[in-house]
Amino acid sequence: MTYTIDRTISGAGIDDVDARTRKALADHGFGVLTEIDVKATMKKKLDVEMPAYRILGACNPKMAYQAIGIEPRVGAMLPCNVILREVEGGVEISAIDPVASMQAVENAALTAVAGQVRDLLRKAVEAI
Repeated sequence: MTYTIDRTISGAGIDDVDARTRKALADHGFGVLTEIDVKATMKKKLDVEMPAYRILGACNPKMAYQAIGIEPRVGAMLPCNVILREVEGGVEISAIDPVASMQAVENAALTAVAGQVRDLLRKAVEAI
């Protein structure tokens, strides 16, 4: 089973794809709660160079509230991470598949909510 929803945008830069990703997420009910610039962190902490790599922690408050109501410890698995990384010829977007990430929690109601979140994330990734 794949654990991410992926798309590559050819001929685009990381900043352009970042802006497009944030808009698509917002249009589908997600906000970006956290952001990690992995490239900058690796340079600062390890003095190594790497291609641009960002992690956006996306959250749909309505869905998160439902999930926490069903399984209070599920917050350990939130938010839904979306990565943007430079690849040859463009930028790859990878969003976590919430159904795959929730497999460790045996709760059918939670799986149903995760399925709804997956559908929203898939639509957001397709809209970028």
